[in-house]
Amino acid sequence: MPDEIKPLGASSPAEKPAEEKKAAPAMASTSSAAELPGTPPEQKPANPDAPKQPTTEKPVAAAEKPAVAAPVAKPDAPTAAPGAPKPVAPTPAGAAKPPAAAAGAAAKPPAAPPRPPAPKPDPWESPLIEKLRKAYGSGLREASTYMKQNYMVVDKSIASDVLRDLRDHEQFDYCVDVTAVHYPKRDEQFDIVWILYSFARNERIRVKTQIKEGEPVPSAVPLWPTANWLEREVFDMFGIHFTGHPDLRRILMPDDWKGHPLRKDYGLMQQDQEWVKINLGIESGQ
Repeated sequence: MPDEIKPLGASSPAEKPAEEKKAAPAMASTSSAAELPGTPPEQKPANPDAPKQPTTEKPVAAAEKPAVAAPVAKPDAPTAAPGAPKPVAPTPAGAAKPPAAAAGAAAKPPAAPPRPPAPKPDPWESPLIEKLRKAYGSGLREASTYMKQNYMVVDKSIASDVLRDLRDHEQFDYCVDVTAVHYPKRDEQFDIVWILYSFARNERIRVKTQIKEGEPVPSAVPLWPTANWLEREVFDMFGIHFTGHPDLRRILMPDDWKGHPLRKDYGLMQQDQEWVKINLGIESGQ
């Protein structure tokens, strides 16, 4: 009778014991593999009834703890050189900055632009100047415009004639002011300045002349009566005399005051100590 056809993968009863025998060692190895790693498997004695012999093997020591590394010594901080500024500790984040630090952190303002050059006088050319040059020649020393203001410098010998000509022929009928400037290092220490205005021309000009210490100047009161009080002030403050003035005396300071306060050689704190003591009864008015 032909052999029966066995289904694929099926095993005969005779093969089962052999398969079970093969599976037994595999199960044993699996159970031993399940034990903790590093632990030797327990050996069973061949004869379980035989007395146990003392074992000479030393017990396995517990797992050694890893050695703790010794702390590494920090290098010494560098020593600052003598006189060097001390380092500033950093400011913690979020901490409020002191006012000085906040001001330093602000942007610096831009540098100021360079100062422009000082203006210089420009030549003053006009029909008036042409007439005066033809009439007085070199006696007209200078005719200039400075900061849109016209002025002329004339010789002291023709100053009175130039003023009369300006009033009679050029309609400068108003004497605005008479003043002076002191330059103690110059030979001709004083500048005398007449400021004139013409209503008809709507024009203002200055006429200047220069004199030495103690040299008199012709009065302009016959030309413009208002020059009376203006020349008195110049006499009071600078000590300049005007010939032909009807009443030349002090107008601001006491009549018996010594010195002239607007001269450069008169100190800012200077005063007539004798007058203060006699009239105020004190040693000093300062």
